[in-house]
Amino acid sequence: MSKKRLEDYVTSIPDFPRKGVLFRDITTVIEDPEGLRMAVDGLVDMVDPNDVDIVVGSESRGFVFGAPVAYRLGKGFVMARKKGRLPRETVSETYDLEYGIATIEVHKDSIKPGMRAFIVDDLVATGGTTKAVANLVERLGGKVVAIGFVMELAGFDAKSSTLKGLPYKSLIVYPGK
Repeated sequence: MSKKRLEDYVTSIPDFPRKGVLFRDITTVIEDPEGLRMAVDGLVDMVDPNDVDIVVGSESRGFVFGAPVAYRLGKGFVMARKKGRLPRETVSETYDLEYGIATIEVHKDSIKPGMRAFIVDDLVATGGTTKAVANLVERLGGKVVAIGFVMELAGFDAKSSTLKGLPYKSLIVYPGK
């Protein structure tokens, strides 16, 4: 019996949300103990714990992966949330979506000057959300030392456009959109 790979836990759903799209469903990774373990372990292995001070995750699946990564690295976890969801003073960044704009925020005191951040999320397509989170880290005086994704849709070309020059890796890379 061959050992399963992380991508074996991802369910591909044709024609969702519209005809011609092959949707990569990460919930089947999260639902399976071994799939979740493989994803978290893979993200943890992307960094040296001595090079990271804080882990930052984007709402909402970035929380699912980022919090256990922070725990495993022995670091704190910062939530980058949609506008209006955090109770203390925040800094925000507005960015473009495929069909509109969005704003993401972090608590102003969550990232201190000089902190080295590892940004974690489930998926990168265009990279807009992650670029906004990286901008927030830097505006607060932190440094993005690594970015980790479970999945990447390489057809959107975030590596040479939105996230150009940022240090990121993906556990699974799908060639299309």
